[in-house]
Amino acid sequence: MDYKLTFLKYRDTLKKNKLLGLKCNQCDAYTAPPRKVCRECGSEDMEIVTLSGKGEIQTFTVVYVPPEGFESPFVVAMAKLDEGPWVMGNIEGVDPKNITMDIIGRRVTVSYKELPSDKISGGERIALTFSFLD
Repeated sequence: MDYKLTFLKYRDTLKKNKLLGLKCNQCDAYTAPPRKVCRECGSEDMEIVTLSGKGEIQTFTVVYVPPEGFESPFVVAMAKLDEGPWVMGNIEGVDPKNITMDIIGRRVTVSYKELPSDKISGGERIALTFSFLD
C-alpha cells in the first residue's frame, strides 16, 4: 500500500508556504502531518487537501536542553488547526523567558524553518513554526 502524502511531498509543499494534510473519505476527519491512516478511524481511504494553516495554541513548553540543531531556550507548542488536527511547532517572535499562559487560545499561522542535518536524520530537516495573528 502506498502513502497518499509522503513526507517529501509534505515538506516540499510546505517550502512553498502551503500546508498539506489528508481528509478521510470515511469519517471526514483531517490528519496532519501526514500519516498512513486516518487519525480518527484508521481508514486508508484519504485524499490530499490544502489546509488553512491557521489554528489556536492549546499548550506549550519552554525547552532549555535542546536537541542538536536548536539553540535554547525556545518555545514548543501544540496548535489545533481550524480543520481539527493538532500540530507541533516552535513559536517564533516571543521571548521564551517572558512567555506566560496568556498565549493559550491565541490564534496562529503555520510556517516552517529549515534545520541543518544531524547525526540521526542524515538529511534535510524541517520544523513547523507558529506566528501570532493578533
